[in-house]
Amino acid sequence: MNLILILAAVIPAVFLLVQVYRADRLEKEPLSLLISLVLWGVVATELAALSEQLGILLLQRLFRPNQNLVWSFRWAENTQAVAAQNSVIYDALLYFGVVAVSEEGFKFLLLHRRTWRESEFDCCFDGVVYAVFLSLGFALWENIRYVLAYGFGTAIARALTAVPGHACFGVFMGAWYGAAKREALSGKRQKSLWLRFLAFLVPCLLHGAYDFIASTRLLEYGWLFLPFVAGLFLVSVGLVRHLSRGDRYI
Repeated sequence: MNLILILAAVIPAVFLLVQVYRADRLEKEPLSLLISLVLWGVVATELAALSEQLGILLLQRLFRPNQNLVWSFRWAENTQAVAAQNSVIYDALLYFGVVAVSEEGFKFLLLHRRTWRESEFDCCFDGVVYAVFLSLGFALWENIRYVLAYGFGTAIARALTAVPGHACFGVFMGAWYGAAKREALSGKRQKSLWLRFLAFLVPCLLHGAYDFIASTRLLEYGWLFLPFVAGLFLVSVGLVRHLSRGDRYI
């Protein structure tokens, strides 16, 4: 049974890896490099988990969700409304400031460490390939842990949402990252630094929005999740096709 669960967790990530690998039309990357990126993604998962635990402890020291602990709302007459508002603030800090920063931050740091000076990094689209492989290594390991803990139903749900979500975050990270490499080789150091910052910031914001919408307790926003995921996926697919067609050596 565990083997079936593990396969259910792994197959979606492998499928997406193959699709991105096939989109790399100019020069395929060495399998040894790509496998190492998947493994770096596993390392990023563990580092992010530790960072998230520390971040959650810090948040809990500042205030707890669903309790009237935020002084700025002390004038509110409806304590339930106050608790709900506090919960939204807590969720925003949790998903944008802790989860997204931890996960996308460690992905980017390890991506940069492993590939920035890599001799094979000679095409703009390579940045997308590298970022997606590392991100799906992250998603693969995270998925195995969730599926073994919560079962086959979780595998199905995450195959349709979380795994493609990580791939999409990787696409955006890689798009900016590849552009940063091109600018660095052109001698434009400041522009390259700015693009590398965007390679972290954009997927971080998308990741935070994904988690926040998925977990929101406000009914008026809950319906946004599936359209958000669908839109994120369609834009990412279009971006991969655009970058693949326009790829060039740098």
